[in-house]
Amino acid sequence: MQQGYNLGSHFMNKLKNDRYLRALLRQPVDATPVWMMRQAGRYLPEYQDIRKQAGNFMSLCKNPELACEVTMQPLRRYPLLDAAIVFSDILTIPDAMGLGLYFVEGEGPRFDKPITCRADVEKLPDPDPEQELGYVIDAVRKVRHELAGSRPLIGFSGSPWTLAAYMVEGGSSKNNNFTKIKKMMCDDPESLKLLLEKLTKTVTQYLNAQIKAGAQSVMIFDTWGGLLTTKGYQTFSSHYMKKILKVLIGENEGRPVPVTLFTKGGGHWLEEIASTGCDAIGLDWTTDIASARRQVGDKVALQGNMDPHILCAQPERIRQEVSSILAGYGEGSGHVFNLGHGILQDTPPENVDVFVNTVHSFSRQYHQSVTDTLALSGAPLLS
Repeated sequence: MQQGYNLGSHFMNKLKNDRYLRALLRQPVDATPVWMMRQAGRYLPEYQDIRKQAGNFMSLCKNPELACEVTMQPLRRYPLLDAAIVFSDILTIPDAMGLGLYFVEGEGPRFDKPITCRADVEKLPDPDPEQELGYVIDAVRKVRHELAGSRPLIGFSGSPWTLAAYMVEGGSSKNNNFTKIKKMMCDDPESLKLLLEKLTKTVTQYLNAQIKAGAQSVMIFDTWGGLLTTKGYQTFSSHYMKKILKVLIGENEGRPVPVTLFTKGGGHWLEEIASTGCDAIGLDWTTDIASARRQVGDKVALQGNMDPHILCAQPERIRQEVSSILAGYGEGSGHVFNLGHGILQDTPPENVDVFVNTVHSFSRQYHQSVTDTLALSGAPLLS
């Protein structure tokens, strides 16, 4: 956790817009930064064009030039977005471990070789991020170059628990129950822990490679952590995320590399998540942001947490929800506005414009002291 870090003039000069990084470190900002999970994706017609060009989803992920183009698309359409996130998928790691990832239309991801027993775990290779996952690392480099200092780049990975859930299930789970990994957790916990240890090592290497390639912040998606009991979460999820955070590169290019953890359905474990050493906690829409700030806001930043379905509503309803969440967080830095999960495919692109513009315009009142100080000093305000 990079609390109280002084970003310094050198770093300030390298990024035209550093709101997102400042907010993660709870540094003063003039407006609440905003980006969206899955902001490069299926809701954009220009993405659909590139997707057709690539042929299929994994071919798109594995083409650094096209992945870079897709990453940049929402930034061109919505210039007020405060961060880019490299276009990829959390299941690239299991694919690099030889499980044979493919996608079935309307059903989601599948693996040719799911984990069924301890022997399967033991024979899993240790992929080199610059080799088996080199296409992602190359995409990070290309995006960072294309951004040209306009805003920060986010790298990411799935959490060990979430990756293991897909690997044991063989892909998506019917009704999202993931009964196979829960059975493994009960009947053969030592094999599951071995799998999680291997994934912890690989995730750490993968995220560090992204940081070295130019990612200025990283996020760990613990999408299925909320399936667990409190004890199960501590034993099989947060324990391994803590291990990752202890050895992640904490500083690169003369500035900190903040880390956000997002456990979907983890709102009742905020203290546990904050104890991992992360800089920010991602919230889904089931958690009240005002309550979350009262609980852990003096320890970490908070990211979130509008229900993605709101973006399919009328513009005035979007503005109302943005206003409510901003008021819930209140004054001061430490809030990165985002959705409570990924943007939906049928979201009207014009509604995203309303959303992003509203966050910037409505949030300035909560950072008035910073705006006044900059105005008095004659320093330029971020656009």
